Amino acid sequence: MMTPRTVVLISLVSLCTLASAPGQAQTLDKIRKQGVITLGYIDGAAPFSYADANGDPQGYSVELCRSIAEGVAAQLERPQLKTRWVKLSIQNRIDAVRRKQVDVECSTTTWTLGRQRLVDFSLVTFLDGASVLMKMASDARRLADFGGKRIAVIGGTTTETALRQALTKGLVVAEIVGIKTRDEGLQLLRQGKVDGVASDRTTLIGLVVNNASGGDGFKLLEEDFSIEQYALMLPRGDADFRLAVNRVLARLYRTGEIRRVYDRWLGPLGAPSPLLSATYFIQGLAE
Repeated sequence: MMTPRTVVLISLVSLCTLASAPGQAQTLDKIRKQGVITLGYIDGAAPFSYADANGDPQGYSVELCRSIAEGVAAQLERPQLKTRWVKLSIQNRIDAVRRKQVDVECSTTTWTLGRQRLVDFSLVTFLDGASVLMKMASDARRLADFGGKRIAVIGGTTTETALRQALTKGLVVAEIVGIKTRDEGLQLLRQGKVDGVASDRTTLIGLVVNNASGGDGFKLLEEDFSIEQYALMLPRGDADFRLAVNRVLARLYRTGEIRRVYDRWLGPLGAPSPLLSATYFIQGLAE
């Protein structure tokens, strides 16, 4: 005969099971029923995500998400699954995932524990470091050389937080200028209104390459002031969908197909770093 305490415990377990069950497969169920997977991207984050001349999303992270769309279609046995792209901004990307306006966010989002309170993340897709873009004539080589100077950075990003922490740790007094896009920062740098633009090293290189202008001459710091672990943002609390996404990424890493994706978008910058190569290798999980 069950005691009242046992009945209460069983009831609580049942309630927890009922409460969690709908969330476990909700994204896959929605995709299956609607026949569409919705992917978000940020324009202006080349070579990871940007819109080409036709307005179509392109880039390293975008290609990973296209592979995920194909993989999810195969797992759901829906070969005619459609893909819908939604253009996001750095400011609204997290809310777009939280509100389930997109199923996956495909850009340059750094995986942090703070963000994981709001959204979930895939396996790590790239490793980068934060740096500062300067004019070639600048005498700055390290962040310590920016005392009394102005640095533009997109507000609310992990780069802004890391920059402030690095300046404080190095006892460097510099003025932080908030911007909304990297393009805005580049314009301020060209006009001499700031002395540097802080962002992830690879996206700064992409910024200069895609906005080349006669007479331009830029350089980066000799050292990074943070490490950025990129991952794809996913709806929080949906383990089945996270597994479906990670199955695709793990296969790309395990088979070495990721190197072809890397070479297509990042090859001109050189081979993957030893740390990134190790990241691919470690995450090549077996089925």
